[in-house]
Amino acid sequence: ENGVHGEIRSHVEGSDGGERFKREMRELNELLTKLNPMAKEFVPPSLTKQGRNGGFFTVADSFLGAAGYFPVNEDGGFRRKSFGPPQGKLRINPRTSIAQREDVIRRTVYVSDIDQQVTEEQLAGLFIGFGHVVDCRICGDPNSVLRFAFIEFTDEVGARAALNLSGTILGFYHVKVMPSKTAIAPVNPTFLPRTEDEREKCTRTIYCTNIDKKVTQTDIKLFFEAVCGEVLRLRLLGDYHHPTRIGFVDFVMVESAITALNCSGVLLGSLPIRVSPSKKPVRSRAVPRQQQ
Repeated sequence: ENGVHGEIRSHVEGSDGGERFKREMRELNELLTKLNPMAKEFVPPSLTKQGRNGGFFTVADSFLGAAGYFPVNEDGGFRRKSFGPPQGKLRINPRTSIAQREDVIRRTVYVSDIDQQVTEEQLAGLFIGFGHVVDCRICGDPNSVLRFAFIEFTDEVGARAALNLSGTILGFYHVKVMPSKTAIAPVNPTFLPRTEDEREKCTRTIYCTNIDKKVTQTDIKLFFEAVCGEVLRLRLLGDYHHPTRIGFVDFVMVESAITALNCSGVLLGSLPIRVSPSKKPVRSRAVPRQQQ
């Protein structure tokens, strides 16, 4: 570079330097116009990256990218990038998703040794003095007549304060409260009541678990009708992989469903059943067509 500048300076300082300088500048300009400035040897390493056909993205590609055009095939075709909302599902950053889940876990407590008679409303009422309760989920424990639950608060402060309730008597037992290791699993919205009629059905429906496999649907119906009241419909579910079954019992009267909650712990067959209010109605199955 210094040599070129020195040569130009010497031409300018000569007697006929002015004319010679102009002529050589024209020749230099003509020479430069024949060069390909997009060749990879003319591109600074900082602007060079692997591109199409194993080659390089050059300065020209950088300008096209800035204008919103990006290569889409190996033939060098370009398309304009859309900056609007993506069509279809949004891609969630995995790190963001994990961070959000960890935040929910920190706001959740695990409660064990819950009396069968305690409802989710009663349990939430016990913790509401320590913070705003977002969700409360009571679950059955197949190895115990007692149950466990997860309670989610709006912030970590409420969850930490709730730990002080460990040892409190609720019903006939001392509940244990610990930090949760998991978040509350979301309920499948297709299972929730969809209409006012289905919401009314939920008030008349109970969810029964730990049902002995030897107990038939007729046995369950006769048991609840003898103790609680008339059963409108009943759904018994189970498979060969689980030792017990579950069932949904829809009563004619709301009062019958309330009475049925007191049946938790009662032996039906050889196992004590567990009864809790149902979150979903018993939907009628489609009646199969009669074969011709």
